[in-house]
Amino acid sequence: MPDHTLAQADPSHPVPTANPLPSARLAAAWRVQSGTGNTPTTGDFVGILQLDWAAGMVRMITEVPVAGRAHGLLAETDGGFLAVSSRPGRWLLRCDAQGQVTHRLAMDDDTPNRTLDGHVTPSANGQWLFTTETDRSTGEGWVSVRDHRNLVRVAQWRTHGIDPHQCLTDTDGTLLVANGGIPRTSDGQKRDLHRMAPSLVRIAPDNGELLGQWRLDDPRLSIRHMAWSRRADATPLLGIGLQAEHDTLEQRRDAPVLAVWSGKTLRIPTRSALGGGYAGDIAPGPGGGFVLSGQRVNRGVLWHPDAPNELMTIAELREVCALSTWPLESQPGGVLLGAARGVARWHPRHDPAMLAWPRAMSPDNHWVVLS
Repeated sequence: MPDHTLAQADPSHPVPTANPLPSARLAAAWRVQSGTGNTPTTGDFVGILQLDWAAGMVRMITEVPVAGRAHGLLAETDGGFLAVSSRPGRWLLRCDAQGQVTHRLAMDDDTPNRTLDGHVTPSANGQWLFTTETDRSTGEGWVSVRDHRNLVRVAQWRTHGIDPHQCLTDTDGTLLVANGGIPRTSDGQKRDLHRMAPSLVRIAPDNGELLGQWRLDDPRLSIRHMAWSRRADATPLLGIGLQAEHDTLEQRRDAPVLAVWSGKTLRIPTRSALGGGYAGDIAPGPGGGFVLSGQRVNRGVLWHPDAPNELMTIAELREVCALSTWPLESQPGGVLLGAARGVARWHPRHDPAMLAWPRAMSPDNHWVVLS
């Protein structure tokens, strides 16, 4: 695999590339600390960004003010997106392909009243949406089944754990939920970390039946974000980004950041400390591998099944976090990386490049490519 590392990238001096991508649209979330004209001096937003590689710039297509940080985003088939507020989440909204809000859900109006845990995923047939939630009075984790058309809850299933974070569907349509396992106060603050109980669970999407549950040997490794990847022989692998919650900073920095689930076993393939014990996001990489953002060590890292004991640095970017696949179907394996100063792209067979943000802004944890 060619070593095209995006090291110490400077968005004010984009790395030239002989293979520019066509323009791509991203749904993203960000915070503005200062602004001009009609832009508030501070605030949280979701909206659509256009990456114009040929022109060497990022264009802000739309921005929608929101009440607090957004976390997970979901691209929809019509070119729009859903955005979920950060834990303890109080709102869920839908924007159309032009970035205009078409639905808003306030959790205070939902019954029973719970808070969102930052992520939403569609059912296999696209008819339903699954949101991870927490009952703040008990700490119990739930998944709500919502009507895709209007976001109304139609069913609810226990996640058989606490602090559920991301959920994804498996190839057979069953639901996989990452129970982060961190005990929290009613306002979402961590507590009693010695009682952590993270787990990956598989549940039936139609009745909530528990079909399987897997745990790591170290309960201080919180299970957070997930992504599917496929090896050359089409074998699927589920990669899981980890968040270390050990007592000392040294223990956390030396902790692994990746677990892999084969459908039968959950294991940690590498103990490499390159990720700094905290994976902000995870995306599929080339050849069945995964790219993870080591946000706290300013490093993007790659794991590949052909070298399972290692992590490789592919980018050094300040506060790198949000990841998504390149919109290049004929040559999969590339990744878009969001960082403090701009968006970078990495691919094992193409030159890397980076674009600066259109103004001073702080991107949030996740983003998605829109159709």
